[in-house]
Amino acid sequence: MDMHALQAFVEVARRGSFSLAAEALFVTQPAVSKRVSTLEQELGARLFDRIGRKISLTEAGRALLPRARRLLIEAEDMKRFASSLSERVSGSLVMGTSHHIGLHRLPPVLKAFRASHASVNLDIRFMDSEQACHAVEQGDLELAIVTLPSSVPGNLQVEPIWTDRLHVVIEPGHPLNRGGKIPLQELAASPCVLPGSSTYTHSILKNAIADLDLELKVNMTTNYLETLKMLVKTGFGWSLIPHTMVDGDVAVLDTDLQLQRELGSVIHRQWTLSNAASAMLATLHAHAEHAGQLAI
Repeated sequence: MDMHALQAFVEVARRGSFSLAAEALFVTQPAVSKRVSTLEQELGARLFDRIGRKISLTEAGRALLPRARRLLIEAEDMKRFASSLSERVSGSLVMGTSHHIGLHRLPPVLKAFRASHASVNLDIRFMDSEQACHAVEQGDLELAIVTLPSSVPGNLQVEPIWTDRLHVVIEPGHPLNRGGKIPLQELAASPCVLPGSSTYTHSILKNAIADLDLELKVNMTTNYLETLKMLVKTGFGWSLIPHTMVDGDVAVLDTDLQLQRELGSVIHRQWTLSNAASAMLATLHAHAEHAGQLAI
């Protein structure tokens, strides 16, 4: 069975579009259509219903999809296993990271990795940490460098690399910025802008106030920390941002909230790690240790 045909089938199913699948696979739409058609002929079953522009899986397609995904993951694992038998660091590394880590933590790491392993083709995908962990579970990413979940799925292996202190911040001219400790009841009564409710960072704050009988006045949520900082600066309310983003544009409030999150690596327990992924992890650890940032 042609792996390219299986890959085309899985991408069309994931994206609900032949054209979007073609973009993801860097081929033409007719090539994707031909691969899917060849697979349908080989299996003797229609995999998609095409009604106008709408594409949906048939019953046969729904039954085949999880098996096709497993086959593709196992094929990639075989490639990584064969590659790991040699000491050469080459090939491709598909990794995911959050926008915040990509902006504030990874640039010097990536520069060092490229200098030492120029032959590796890096495919870096920027997404929310929660999506990246799910993508590792599904086999779409070999490695993720993200905010680590507090509850780790059994098929994932996580390792902290950085400890990220979180600060309650406000616009410098805001009445809350008056010096001294701000009672949590007063903080909760003041409007805030927060990370989205589905994010690991939001969960950290939620867990910290769970037993305090406080209801926050949330004006707005977004998964982008840079956007949160902009909203704070323009007066939408207080927020929670990492230490690496604190500067003169915002004021840090003194509260009883002592919050932090762990940033680090996520891999799948069942799949072989490629030499390229191992080299990336080694580079991450070496850089964090050299900078005195390695989480303990």
